[in-house]
Amino acid sequence: SSLLYQLTAMGKASRYVCLRLCSPRSSTAATGASSEDIWLKWGLLLVPLTAFCLGTWQIQRRKWKLDLIAQLASRLSSEPIPLTLDPMELKELEYRPVKVRGHFDHSKELYILPRSLVDPEREAREAGRLTSHAENGANVITPFYCTDLGVTILVNRGFVPKKKLKPETRLKGQIEEEIDLTGVVRLSEKRKPFVPENNAEKNRWHYRDLEAMAKVTGAEPIFIDADFRSTVPGGPIGGQTRVSLRNEHMQYIITWYGLCAATSFLWYRKFIRKVPV
Repeated sequence: SSLLYQLTAMGKASRYVCLRLCSPRSSTAATGASSEDIWLKWGLLLVPLTAFCLGTWQIQRRKWKLDLIAQLASRLSSEPIPLTLDPMELKELEYRPVKVRGHFDHSKELYILPRSLVDPEREAREAGRLTSHAENGANVITPFYCTDLGVTILVNRGFVPKKKLKPETRLKGQIEEEIDLTGVVRLSEKRKPFVPENNAEKNRWHYRDLEAMAKVTGAEPIFIDADFRSTVPGGPIGGQTRVSLRNEHMQYIITWYGLCAATSFLWYRKFIRKVPV
């Protein structure tokens, strides 16, 4: 019985020691788990909050883009003003109609290609179609000596189909006399990704590099797109100013606010209603 008493006493002692050692660890583990749950709860809330902020930012971006499109449309429809040679003023005149008087130098034509004909009526008819029937060709850039200003500028006379690229195929449209011309000011542009480099030696241009074009032709780095009224029978078709500003902000607004709503619902379901996943 003495031995049984000692074994019982030792068992109680060992159980006491175990409880003393294990209790703090269990409490620490529980505290750690609770802390992790709190960080997870509020950390995941950042997802819908971020999506909401991005959606709101896109609303502001859309408003800015619509204002810019309206400004460009207003510029294009404004009355032509005399062309200025001041570089600082020209930077503020892009898409602004200007008027000049002079004559072309057809011996130094440049070609920007490939280009398709800018035809608003055709584009409106084909809107939404999967395929387009726009003819491929080039824009003809011709030096133009301005009589009143005493300088030569570059004029985009307009579109010609590929079969009419060579000047001898459209001699009727090569105007020789002095004329009054109206067009919109265009600035130099940088090469976009995947657009080939310009090749001045082969007279193949893919984007407006006014400095390079001016160097080849001996003109000033001033460029205008002739309007549609400049078109003559057999010549390039004027009015090839394409105002293309991407306005996809409404899609982004729907996407970000949709993501905000979906993640907010999931967060509420898990952390407020505590529905097990």
